[in-house]
Amino acid sequence: MRSESLMVENIRVASRQMVRELGFMNHTLAATQYSPSVVHTLLEIEARGLMTAAQLVQILGLEKSSVSRMLSKLVNIGELEEQPSTEDARIKQLGLTAKGEETVRKINEFSNERVMGALKKLDPIRQQAVSQGLSAYAAALKACRENSVVDSSTSCEIVKGYRAGMIGRITEMHGSYYAREHQFGYVFESKVAAGLAEFSGRLERPCNEIWLAIQNDRIVGSVAIDGQDLGNNEAHLRWFILDDGCRGNGVGKKLISAAMKFCDEKEFSAIQLWTFNKLTAARRLYESFDFELTKEWQGDQWGSRVTEQQFTRLAR
Repeated sequence: MRSESLMVENIRVASRQMVRELGFMNHTLAATQYSPSVVHTLLEIEARGLMTAAQLVQILGLEKSSVSRMLSKLVNIGELEEQPSTEDARIKQLGLTAKGEETVRKINEFSNERVMGALKKLDPIRQQAVSQGLSAYAAALKACRENSVVDSSTSCEIVKGYRAGMIGRITEMHGSYYAREHQFGYVFESKVAAGLAEFSGRLERPCNEIWLAIQNDRIVGSVAIDGQDLGNNEAHLRWFILDDGCRGNGVGKKLISAAMKFCDEKEFSAIQLWTFNKLTAARRLYESFDFELTKEWQGDQWGSRVTEQQFTRLAR
């Protein structure tokens, strides 16, 4: 709960700072003479094409009367023009005039320079994190306003096999999550890195495979099946992890589904996995694929004393 409160506070502080730095506290925005709402209106029409006033009310989240007055002003000063709908002449659509297109060009030029200037202050990994994180957070805010659900699983691709940077990225996801949530330290992270590096050298064997969830060319999830280390024709499910922004959106289910399909095709007699008792969401997912708790004990192999568990899925 403490980590969640800290995360919320960090996001709120960052949001206030962004509002100030981007100029939303000013009467005008993006080096124009227009207010933030006007700038947003012009950009949305440029991005989406002809739009009705009702559509803009929905997108901008403003009162109908406020949007109506704003659009009337923009038509009068020549930034927008009204056109009858091709489907219903009674419906008026709004589009950019030549003046409006020039205004938007200047807005985009100014904004692009601001974004690029900021990104140059960050290394490439953080640049990707900012791009993905802001997109996900904006979608989540919109979903809250509309009381809908964000489905990030549709934007994730599940691929199998080694990918450059895989060992470091999977280790990073494990180390960051388990240190924050369960106070695991370097012992756990070192074991993940060493085990994954050793396993990667055996991926050419047909009984071994790894699946990665890829979003915007970045690894955001993984799971592996090691068909060698247990012997007795048993498979070992290993390194199941999801990035923070991908939990609860079906990505984990896709990864486990791919792994189980592989195991069924290879006709393993059983699939084993080792975990501990505080990972309740993961346990529910395992049990949905017919894994059953077969053993439980106190252990400290990951650097902290926890109730370790073994789950087994027998061949169908």
